[in-house]
Amino acid sequence: MPLPSPTPPEASGDSASDTPASGASASGGPVLLDAVRTACRLRHYSIRTEAAYASWAKRFCLFHRDTDGRPRHPETMGEAEVVAFLAHLAEERDVASSTQNQALAAILFLYDAVLGAPLADLGAFPRAKRPKRLPVVLTRAETEAVLSRLDGTPRLVASLLYGSGLRLLEALRLRVKDVGLAEGQVTVREGKGDRDRVTMLPVALEEPLRLQLEVVRALHARDRAGGYGAVYLPSALAHKYPNAAYETGWQYVFPAARRSVDPRSPEAGAVRRHHLGESAVQKAVRTAAKAAGVEKPVSPHAFRHSFATHMLERGADIRTVQELLGHKDVRTTEVYTHVLNRGVRGVTSPLDGLTA
Repeated sequence: MPLPSPTPPEASGDSASDTPASGASASGGPVLLDAVRTACRLRHYSIRTEAAYASWAKRFCLFHRDTDGRPRHPETMGEAEVVAFLAHLAEERDVASSTQNQALAAILFLYDAVLGAPLADLGAFPRAKRPKRLPVVLTRAETEAVLSRLDGTPRLVASLLYGSGLRLLEALRLRVKDVGLAEGQVTVREGKGDRDRVTMLPVALEEPLRLQLEVVRALHARDRAGGYGAVYLPSALAHKYPNAAYETGWQYVFPAARRSVDPRSPEAGAVRRHHLGESAVQKAVRTAAKAAGVEKPVSPHAFRHSFATHMLERGADIRTVQELLGHKDVRTTEVYTHVLNRGVRGVTSPLDGLTA
């Protein structure tokens, strides 16, 4: 891959939302951000990782400027500039530790995979603090109150999060073939850490999901009749099974209302039907929680936390819960033991023992 030339972005500032650098460089090679995206796609990284890595590469360049005030190209910088940027994130921007770690991973990828010049030891730099936070868990009454104020697809999605312990994107990325109504199970493909797993399918959701799959099949039939009907497939599968993208089994269980251009399709401008966006469910859950009078910061992920906690409350083995959630380490699952009702409620406060 030809090295991207140090063509600066047209926009200034250090915001990730600034206009990205694009177009051809003076040498005719790809510009920096295009090279980052290409390197990500060659490694089959997700579109979210691709966008994040391109954004951090840009922010890194915009943070360091030459004497003329123009953003510097990474080829003209090294370990010292990387450490300065990471320190800025921790000390001045006060970012979360996960954000700083993501920035570090993106910059290491930039130098290693894009520029072919891996960085040496970065040494010590100020680390963003990793606060210890307990998850937001709803009581069973709160869970029922919020779910009862949802309807349509958001309700079905939220019910899956609580009933099966799914993450929001795991639910939205489900394919028709991954819903085992006969087996009473859901197969999660390429979950967090790129791991597959199988989790339970609540009996209460069998009929709603059956009806949802009928809707998907009818929508897919209309798309096929209109000359569309293809869905996104990982590149390796798309090459191995070129017709699979048109099969019903690969369609999303929760399809988007409209077709759109796939930005990563090999064919320029390929129009496909993606899955439902996260924001639609997130907004519906926030509205329902407010209507239910729940004052906790309720997000769709709170249903997954509640699934784990309520499973443990009902006596489920922690290893089983770990497997259902897809946690690599049981210590991650153990956080839910700190929010069980039998924890603080299992003992009596000394104040309650006073007679006066």
